Amino acid sequence: MQTHPVSLTIALPSGGTTSGLLQAPASAKACYVLAHGAGAGMNHAFMASIAQGLAERSIASLRFNFPFMEQGSKRPDSPAVAHAAVRAAVAEATRHMPAGVPLFAGGKSYGGRMSTQAQAAEPLPGVKGLVLLGFPLHPAGKPSTERAAHLEGVKLPMLFLQGTRDGLADLELITQTTAGLGNKASLYIVDGADHAFHVLVRSGRTDAQVREELCDTMAAWMTKR
Repeated sequence: MQTHPVSLTIALPSGGTTSGLLQAPASAKACYVLAHGAGAGMNHAFMASIAQGLAERSIASLRFNFPFMEQGSKRPDSPAVAHAAVRAAVAEATRHMPAGVPLFAGGKSYGGRMSTQAQAAEPLPGVKGLVLLGFPLHPAGKPSTERAAHLEGVKLPMLFLQGTRDGLADLELITQTTAGLGNKASLYIVDGADHAFHVLVRSGRTDAQVREELCDTMAAWMTKR
């Protein structure tokens, strides 16, 4: 099933705007507000493939650019600005989706972290859970768990999808972190995948197959909430 994204202009609390893409199949079972990582915007091939894969599984998505990406900057926004953008995107998704369609938020790396921080600071209206693709637990080469401290304040179900070769989330530490959050956190491990969910040729799998696995897992989790 091919569904085409529709361009949106999302109003920000600052008075500016940012771009969004709504990809909504007929009779969507849920809608996922998908925030991008620090290095690539909403049009990146990974983001587009996840949105299309979810649409094929009857999950709508709303991608959006953080203000820094919209402005062509390489320097990520401050947490306050990023949190406001997440809230604006969630509000936009609510306006476009039919009443009763469950709403989820999260995203890739930085986008997922900003979404969890926003939720911990003040609940995102209507959001039922958070789906996190490659949560950046620590800087590369500096294993730690300080970036996870705010997750205790997230009072929603969370799905973490992490690769075993992710340099920004030591496998043992992310396992301990999610276990410490109790039954509100679920961890799905993608064998052989790095932070970009790329797998080596010798793994016998392709990146496309990994993305299918991610979409299967995400869609199943969201439709059960």
